[in-house]
Amino acid sequence: MSAARGMWCSLLRFGKSTKGLPCRLSTRNCAYYPVQDVMYGLSPEQRELREAAFNFAQKELAPHAKDIDKNNHFPGFREFWKKLGDMGFMGITVPVEYGGLGAGYLDHCIVNEELSRASAAIGLSYGAHSNLCINQIYRNGSEEQKKKYLRKLISGEHVGSLAMSEAGSGSDVASMSLTAVRDGDHYILNGTKFWITNGSIADVIFVYARTNPLADKPQHGISAFIVEKNTPGFSIGQQLDKLGMRGSPTAELVFEDCKIPAKNLVGELNKGMYVLMSGLDFERLVLAAGPVGIMQACCDVTFDYVHTRKQFGQPIGTFQLMQGKIADMYTTLNACRAYLYSTARAVDQGHVLSKDCAGVILYCAEKATLIIGRTINQEYK
Repeated sequence: MSAARGMWCSLLRFGKSTKGLPCRLSTRNCAYYPVQDVMYGLSPEQRELREAAFNFAQKELAPHAKDIDKNNHFPGFREFWKKLGDMGFMGITVPVEYGGLGAGYLDHCIVNEELSRASAAIGLSYGAHSNLCINQIYRNGSEEQKKKYLRKLISGEHVGSLAMSEAGSGSDVASMSLTAVRDGDHYILNGTKFWITNGSIADVIFVYARTNPLADKPQHGISAFIVEKNTPGFSIGQQLDKLGMRGSPTAELVFEDCKIPAKNLVGELNKGMYVLMSGLDFERLVLAAGPVGIMQACCDVTFDYVHTRKQFGQPIGTFQLMQGKIADMYTTLNACRAYLYSTARAVDQGHVLSKDCAGVILYCAEKATLIIGRTINQEYK
């Protein structure tokens, strides 16, 4: 942690003050920053990490957030991705010897929260890259695979993705139909993946495929592979437009006699379900920070707005009904953040609680939807 702290301290070069930082919305002046981290029991290093992430996200990301979602495109994405790598945010849970920080999942959640606070779309892409791809390669890859792929992913030179879902198999992953057939020193992949975050821009994709269609149970015939974007037989299909988080690219991936080296198998043959499930708790945990960041952004906007919007000659924030709504938003946000941080802290201590990793993303996502609705109602009614 001392090495991580030294890096995070250097990241504060963007300044201790929020004054003058560009704002995503005309009514937003980040009035609710700083977050009262003392009540969450964060260490000095973690508080420094939050401030570094906040300053970076507000300077480099927030000014572009509106256009990113409006246009379904981030023109400066690659440059921004490398800046994230320079900040040390990509490989937070990966040891230093592979280019990471060797920190914990609570630290990872803090960074994703602040990025999502500035742009939910880019926060989603960040989570897919840093956790679903990087963390899975680190936790399950061979030494050769770690040395080949991790450093470029962590530096931001490469973009990562995870391809699990298909048009006919979402949560029921055991029913996937993408096949991988052994052919000498290679595997031949055929089929498609759907709804893949970062799919259209990824350089490295962590792919699950069926390797034994005759297994006694469907989940026993799945394996994990690493596929590079320039592999012959691999292509991008539909690029999907979404209702929200439009700046995070989502695509269909097509595999037509896609030939990859057999050494790109991750873990044991036909044991891909174990690889998948071993990472699912961490994925849910880190991605749950996205809704918390969204709720914080809603509070940033709303808490400022109720002091500037006037009715009957006075700010609407002086009305008791509005104060009650604000109190509900505040307590809901803090309850979600407390649940998230408590679960992340337990995971960092070696207590991986599957029910709480699932519970926290469910709870935070549902509450974020509620808070977003209230923000829209209060600001645009």
